[in-house]
Amino acid sequence: MRSLALDARVGGAYWATPAADLIADYGSRPTGLTSREAHERLARYGTNSLASGEWFPALSVLFRQFRSPLVLILVFAAGMSVLVGERNDAVIVVLIVLISCALSFMQEYRASRAVEALRKRIAQKTTVLRDGTPKGIPALDVVPGDIIQLSAGNLVPADGVILEACDFNVSEAALTGEAFPVAKCPGTLDPRAPLSRRSNSVFTGTSVRSGTARVIAVRTGDSTEFAAIASAIARRSPETEFARGIRRFGYLMSEIMLVIVILVFFANLLLHREPIDSLLFSIALAVGLSPELLPAIISITLARGARTMAQSGVLVRHLEAIENLGSMNLLCTDKTGTLTEGVVHLDACLNVNGVPSPTIHLWARLNASMQTGLQNPLDEAIVATDAPPSSSHYSKVDEIPYDFVRKRLSVIVRKEDDSDGNLLICKGAVENVLAVCTSVLNGDAAEPFTDKAKQAIDEKFRSWSAEGYRVLGLAVCKPEPLHAYRQQEEGLCFGGFLLFLDPPKAGISKSLEALAKRGVGLKMITGDNRHVAVHLANTIGLRSSQILTGQDLSRMTRDSLIARVRDVDLFVEIDPNQKERIIQTLRRAGHVIGYLGDGINDAPALHEADVGISVDGAVDVAREAADIVLLSRDLTVLLEGIDDGRRSFANTMKYISITTSANFGNMISMAFASMFLPFLPLLAKQILLNNLLSDVPALAIAGDKVDREETRSPRRWDIGYVRRFMVSFGLVSSLFDFVTFAGLALLIKAAPATFQTAWFVESLLTELAIVLIVRTRSCFWRSKPSLLLSFLTVATAVLAIAIPYAPFAGYFGFVPLPWPIMTGLLLITVLYLMASEITKYWFLRWDNRVHGRSYSRATKK
Repeated sequence: MRSLALDARVGGAYWATPAADLIADYGSRPTGLTSREAHERLARYGTNSLASGEWFPALSVLFRQFRSPLVLILVFAAGMSVLVGERNDAVIVVLIVLISCALSFMQEYRASRAVEALRKRIAQKTTVLRDGTPKGIPALDVVPGDIIQLSAGNLVPADGVILEACDFNVSEAALTGEAFPVAKCPGTLDPRAPLSRRSNSVFTGTSVRSGTARVIAVRTGDSTEFAAIASAIARRSPETEFARGIRRFGYLMSEIMLVIVILVFFANLLLHREPIDSLLFSIALAVGLSPELLPAIISITLARGARTMAQSGVLVRHLEAIENLGSMNLLCTDKTGTLTEGVVHLDACLNVNGVPSPTIHLWARLNASMQTGLQNPLDEAIVATDAPPSSSHYSKVDEIPYDFVRKRLSVIVRKEDDSDGNLLICKGAVENVLAVCTSVLNGDAAEPFTDKAKQAIDEKFRSWSAEGYRVLGLAVCKPEPLHAYRQQEEGLCFGGFLLFLDPPKAGISKSLEALAKRGVGLKMITGDNRHVAVHLANTIGLRSSQILTGQDLSRMTRDSLIARVRDVDLFVEIDPNQKERIIQTLRRAGHVIGYLGDGINDAPALHEADVGISVDGAVDVAREAADIVLLSRDLTVLLEGIDDGRRSFANTMKYISITTSANFGNMISMAFASMFLPFLPLLAKQILLNNLLSDVPALAIAGDKVDREETRSPRRWDIGYVRRFMVSFGLVSSLFDFVTFAGLALLIKAAPATFQTAWFVESLLTELAIVLIVRTRSCFWRSKPSLLLSFLTVATAVLAIAIPYAPFAGYFGFVPLPWPIMTGLLLITVLYLMASEITKYWFLRWDNRVHGRSYSRATKK
């Protein structure tokens, strides 16, 4: 994205240009661009996004199918075959490789397009001035010259210069690494000012912590500061546990394949066989063992899970989060909107004596309606009440926006034709408001704030909180007419209370029970006082005997906190900065954590959790930090997402189980047989055809049915389990392979072509049969596969039997099989099916007894 005239005039140092000149240089105005101007600029400069580096995504997915070293070596070996005159075999090998890669490409590309369409539904939005009025638009449509309105919780969509600001603080950790928010204000700076010193500018990817501002966009897309370091940021992206499990499994299979290729190749050379045939055979064995469809299966499975979850109101931003969601065993959440209805009602406006007061109502209305900072349900509830008649006679002078340290919000107002001057109205947490009060309003008179008065206020506060009310304090004062009012938020007069009611969400108790049945516990992390939290917990059936306050937490060491968090279900009076520490400690204690949050200070906790969950109406910072976005803040929706995540994980493990059972046994058997037979048990092209056909049913695994017991508890990657499973079922497969070898070589004394044809049919049938066995933990006849998986399995089995009699059989070196041999092969397959079912029963009982279900802790770090 190119900038406009400014780059030529001041060398691109926009932070050194006066605001008025900047607006003129960018052809804008204080009221913003017109819709037509914005449309023209968008067409000219492109969307406000970073270039992906993939001009043709389809080609990128296609090339990914050929990244496997084994595939590349196989193609190279086929080329060598052409040079030595074996053209027919080489062509067949290359065709099989191309067909396999094409199948994987079609499935993976379709999955990637589906996921991209889902992501567009939760694209970032921003507010700009268009045609003189505020308008919400996708952040992708921001253009240079746009006037952007920012407030607490927003992500900054473009690099820009501040035109107006009020107590504006921005978190720039993504760019500068500075952990604390940076104060921003209008002005001009030295052209040589480094990024960290540009206090009059904001940058893409940073977030607003407090206050409000109007900004002119000067850089978008690839010309932003964020774009300059985006590649470095991408390299620092943490590896998820799901990705780590795939990587470890890949290492395991690579080690086995490498050993097979080296041993078989050199063993066949020692037997004085053709080097090219030996190389093709050994590589084909490794390809037959490799789970080459695993990337496609994972993409298909997760994309299908994402689509299914989207239909249930759960949008996935990071696909790996689906697996982590299914593995979650502990959900942490605030109470508002999740455990309660989230529709807050202003129930009463009371003076210090607990009597309804129109004056308190008036002050609360002025404070809530005139503040322009962080939007919250409490202010919305106040504004939703009938406005007092006299509120229209007031005008706003200034405000001191809410922040999470003060926990107060002050607005300075002036009444028409009032000679008494301005009035500062402060609203916030009762304790924080009392901290800046020196008097109490009793009737129309201010009285000293004595210990007795404080005790009376505390008693009322605890009483109302125990009844489930959210209580705010309200105080006033007459400030001095200063340019900045922040230092005047002291010496206030406490005026009264605001009582809000947010009833428990309907059916929340049943949702908690459903979570518990799935092995997922719930912990409440709230900034509300202990009395409100305990009242809600008792109402919805959440254990409340063990609570931990923010004050207690701040005094605890890491080890003592780890020992304590296991038994605590209520974390109350928690400072927002303590949420991340709680999540971190719970993870260290061995839990797989999901965190549901929608606020500005929830972003660190969302990052720290194994799976961050937010809602569609959350502030930009929270939504962008989340892995999963709920369209409805409802635990019932989340329950469906958990089940979908577990189904996705179960289907991924099915493919791995299938690949590492019959495939492993068959390839190992052929490797040993090749050293003792006077000919190769299968030609390379026959192995590749076998591998291609056995993969056809695997494409339907992503949509296969999952047994109910697979979704009852969290499941995790366990490479040790995969290794034990592979060895156990591989030995059974090899046993029947050697029985087949003995029958063909010793009893029938089959010719090489007959031996290879019979072994091709038997190995393919056993690989198809094992699909029905290992896809379920129960007896295979009790768990019906999906219709598509059943059809593809049966169709491929029929094709396996028919291939020796097909017209093209000779191209692959196959010959027709006599019916006694075919009958024997079918009998061996049935016996293998029975033996595998018995092995599964024995293996699951033994493994659970000896090793238990070892599901490692998930992590994103």
